Amino acid sequence: MTTTITPRVRNLVLLFLAVTGMLFAGAGTASAHAALTGSDPSSGVVVDKAPTQISLTFSEKVSTNDDSLRVLDPKGKRVDVGKPSNISGTTYAIQVRSGLADGTYTVAWQVVSADSHPVAGAFTFSVGAPSKTTVSVSDQDVGGGLVGGLYGFGRYMSYAGFIVMVGGAAFVLACWQRGAGVRALQRLVVSGWVSLTAATLWLLLLRGSYTTTGKLGDIFDLNLVGQVLQTKTGAALVSRLLLLAAAALFIAVLFGAYDKREDEEKRDLTFGLAIGGGVVAAGLAASWALAEHASTGLQPGIAMPVDVVHLLAVAIWLGGLSALLVALYRAPADNQVGRTAVQNFSRIAFGSVLALVATGIYQSWRQLGSWSAFTDTGYGQLLLVKIGLVALLVGIASISRRWTGRLADTGEKKEREKREKKGEREKEKAHASASSKTADSSATTSAEADSALAASSSSSSSRGGDSKAPGGSKRAAQLARQQAAVDSTRQKRLRDADPIRFGLRRSVLAEAAVAVVVLAVTTALTTTEPGRTEEDAKAAKASSSSAASSSSAGALTLDMSFDTGGTDGKGVIRLDLDPARVGGNEMHVYVQRPNGRAFDVPEVKVAFTLAAKKIGPLPVTPDHITTGHWAATGIQIPMAGDWKISVTVRTSDIDQTTVDKNAQIG
Repeated sequence: MTTTITPRVRNLVLLFLAVTGMLFAGAGTASAHAALTGSDPSSGVVVDKAPTQISLTFSEKVSTNDDSLRVLDPKGKRVDVGKPSNISGTTYAIQVRSGLADGTYTVAWQVVSADSHPVAGAFTFSVGAPSKTTVSVSDQDVGGGLVGGLYGFGRYMSYAGFIVMVGGAAFVLACWQRGAGVRALQRLVVSGWVSLTAATLWLLLLRGSYTTTGKLGDIFDLNLVGQVLQTKTGAALVSRLLLLAAAALFIAVLFGAYDKREDEEKRDLTFGLAIGGGVVAAGLAASWALAEHASTGLQPGIAMPVDVVHLLAVAIWLGGLSALLVALYRAPADNQVGRTAVQNFSRIAFGSVLALVATGIYQSWRQLGSWSAFTDTGYGQLLLVKIGLVALLVGIASISRRWTGRLADTGEKKEREKREKKGEREKEKAHASASSKTADSSATTSAEADSALAASSSSSSSRGGDSKAPGGSKRAAQLARQQAAVDSTRQKRLRDADPIRFGLRRSVLAEAAVAVVVLAVTTALTTTEPGRTEEDAKAAKASSSSAASSSSAGALTLDMSFDTGGTDGKGVIRLDLDPARVGGNEMHVYVQRPNGRAFDVPEVKVAFTLAAKKIGPLPVTPDHITTGHWAATGIQIPMAGDWKISVTVRTSDIDQTTVDKNAQIG
């Protein structure tokens, strides 16, 4: 027995899957912005001794320039020297002048995260005691302003151009091959190509100013453009332009040689165009995946191909929808889009939604991390807006599918009526042939009379023809324009005469309108910090505040980067001393690689020195507890003071180094 799935059940399944996928998926191209997870000195801390460098640790690798890290004194003057450097993993440092005076200092940073988005922030620390400062730490609107708005508009146009170009071409090849000769569809696909090309060039010019100064006058700064070309994003934009050249050739063949071939010949060329166009479309989608969110964070090797599939599914669904809308409204009366084409697109759209669900479930794990992120983060709240819009979009799509079913039923009915009428015409053929002989005889007599009348009037026409020729030419042009207007009106009347097609056009138009808004929200999501990263940053900030509170209560935590100079010789040391008071103390030492993993080095030694009282060094050899973890108890600190804590790390038989940092104990 065969079970048939009714259209209503299928529509409900489509709605459920789409909303579920968007509930988990969101933008489809977001993973993580860089967030500040730690600093030395910590935010808000008061240190007794002025530091020699300021280090910042981010959640991922970032790109820096000469002005990425700035340290400002209470009067707003810069006290940093040199250029920022990557001292280990995701930790970056800037040197400061020696002998900083007491007061409150501001550390301002502006970097480009691995997902191509600029991020910025600021915090303060104090030397000796807090003081008044003229520096404002709230003015960190990186990526905003006029340049940010123009860059966001360019991103929107690039997504829109990609969707229209790819989806329109796919609609012609897979659903309605006769549409290759429809001018309106040709203009739609070409406009998508033009939009994507212009937006890519626009983004390439804006990129330098967008990630640095934010000034409109720097858009045409060739130095900034040169710097952009050396970045991952710049390379992706250039690659996109090269692929667009191949896309132009594809479009020329699709609307040129392909359109002029007969239906039988088109079948052979369709497969080749589908393969070539698919490769170009996948390459264009990869230009986003390889340079933005999917290229960083968790499992980039899986996330990037998933992102490509997600973008292609969006393009085929929404771009095909726009092509169907144009075909329904603008196709000529003698080449209307048929029910087969509409049914084919309905099936392809359903498959695209399934692909969106599959890719979206995976992406959700990378983007949000928890259900609470829906309501506790700006990204989650914006995502809820998109979920509502997508639910509305799929609801309207279900109405379009019902109109499609009615169109199919009507088409079958018309075909049956056509076959019946054909039989009736064959029966009347014999009677028509007999009566035609009489009609031919009458027509011959009438033709002779008409010939005589034409001969009598030809001489008078030739006499006045020369004087009326200019006026006749103008009259002919006017009549041609009127005839074109009449033909256009007739075609529109024919399109509107079918109530089913009229209903389908209106529902598809409503889908397209909602899709435009969905695309705008999606573009906003790609520039918003994802929920997972925002929550991680909040947790890191809370941990930093907790560590600062513990430090003021007695506990001490120090982070020190090291480099022994040998192979695999870089890492970070974290030393915890509790309660950091005179008398007995407990110490834990953690050694990590630059990527944050535990580093099991052969030997770790610690020494405490109080130079002011000529005490020390007091050596401590901690016990190895587990991978990357050493500990010691009963460490006696004889008196309070500014102690120098030195840690010696050996990474091989010959490679070792000693790093130190001062801290107040007691």
